[in-house]
Amino acid sequence: MANPFEFIQQVRSEAAKVVWPTRRETLITTGLVLLLVVFTSLFFLVVDEVLRTIVSLVLGFGRSG
Repeated sequence: MANPFEFIQQVRSEAAKVVWPTRRETLITTGLVLLLVVFTSLFFLVVDEVLRTIVSLVLGFGRSG
């Protein structure tokens, strides 16, 4: 079993290598994620409406004007 103090030293050494993203990188990534969520939501809205219309027509529940 490894020495606990050596383990802690290795953990600190690895933690020192961590590079945090800049504020700009974080904002850009967040913006891209939000944009992708909006596009994905719109895509599934369209797919849902198309499938709902097809099912309504097939089952005879279509709107009669």
